[in-house]
Amino acid sequence: MERAREAEFGLSTLEDAAQYLEGLIDRERRTDYVYRRLDLQPIRSLLDSLGSPEESLSIIHVAGSKGKGSTCLFAEQLLIGLGERVGTFTSPHLESWIERFRVDGQPIEAPTLVRAVSRLQPLVEKLRVGPDATRPSFFDATTAVALLVFAEAGVDRVLLEVGLGGRLDSTNVVMPEVTCITSIELEHTDKLGETEAEIAAEKAGILKPGIPVVVGPLRPDALATVREVAGRVGAPRVEWGEVFEVSSDPKPGESGWSFREAEGFQVSADLGVAGGPARVNAGLALASVRALKAYDDGAVAAAVRDTFPAVRLPARLEILAGDPDVIVDAAHTVESARALARALEVLAPDGFDLLLSVSADKHVDALLDCLLGRAGRVWVTQAEPTRSLTSTALARRVEASARAGQHGVELRAIADPEEAARVARASLPAGSRLCATGSVYLAGIARRVLGGEAPGSGASGKDG
Repeated sequence: MERAREAEFGLSTLEDAAQYLEGLIDRERRTDYVYRRLDLQPIRSLLDSLGSPEESLSIIHVAGSKGKGSTCLFAEQLLIGLGERVGTFTSPHLESWIERFRVDGQPIEAPTLVRAVSRLQPLVEKLRVGPDATRPSFFDATTAVALLVFAEAGVDRVLLEVGLGGRLDSTNVVMPEVTCITSIELEHTDKLGETEAEIAAEKAGILKPGIPVVVGPLRPDALATVREVAGRVGAPRVEWGEVFEVSSDPKPGESGWSFREAEGFQVSADLGVAGGPARVNAGLALASVRALKAYDDGAVAAAVRDTFPAVRLPARLEILAGDPDVIVDAAHTVESARALARALEVLAPDGFDLLLSVSADKHVDALLDCLLGRAGRVWVTQAEPTRSLTSTALARRVEASARAGQHGVELRAIADPEEAARVARASLPAGSRLCATGSVYLAGIARRVLGGEAPGSGASGKDG
């Protein structure tokens, strides 16, 4: 019957499923919609049509300006180490759609996604020709796919990453066991608000009565807002610096990490991921799992020591296995760019070239201020055709930022991102490193194009 349904709607391969999802009303990629007109009724209608798969799931719901995906992946591995079967939904993907939906730490198989989308498709099409109030968006559909896949897989726990904001995000249809707010920055200001307090109010929209919220290291205005919302809805706070804290060996490059709660629980471990943000997100993940109150101290501590050293975060200070002279980092906010710049002092002490693409809605000049100071050459490109700045526009911004900061950089613009990656890598001086950053889209392209190539190769040809 499943094969007949797939045939009826023409879905038989991963490419078919991806093309269908990408062909929906895609509010993620549009910049002209009014965020505050969005509503949760479409995703509720869609999930009702699927038999409410979310009701069978135990969920940790994670919002924040940055660190959401990393927090989910640390929590995923910790819960697996504790013996749970875990589903993880994050976005966007780097190279393949199946990356968004993970079960037990691995992307789902392509046929699993095809079956889920095939089941969803007639329901989406029926709702799309109905009233606007119940017409599903692109993210409504992908969220429903995730919840359906995880329910059918019979997972014990789900890590659910918010897409945009929180209050009106499609994922906010669930009733979680724990919520988490990782960080607050000025981002998507045209949709979420122009101050950190306004953005915090949107992200705190995921808080639920009686459900504990893990709160990361927020600045005063954002923290005050989250505290106000938590008090108003009756969500117990598990707050950084108040309930728990993280510390590390201050020596550059050291991986030692410690977590301590005010009530006495503590654990130390090595982390397999470099950088201060990874230490923060590992702490938020552990605090979120602790907030479940499902495991005793000894079991949690043993699982942390066993799993955290092995965690790897794709496109977060990722040194490519196929070419260790290439560092890929999806930094696209000012804070994450600052963290990347600090990490590059250790990872690329002899210098680096930059391969850049930046979305038009980001704080481009502030991001460039963080990254240009130690860069030798800068290669700019357009990783995503609708959201990224054109290579010409980005080149102008780089030139202006370099002049303002008195940075002498050699600049070249290459519109095609795959060509830009290959040319930048082939031109890298001996002893230097290439850092591809500024965009999740560029990170995925760099991993695909350069990850399997030998150093110095790849001046021509298409990647398969």
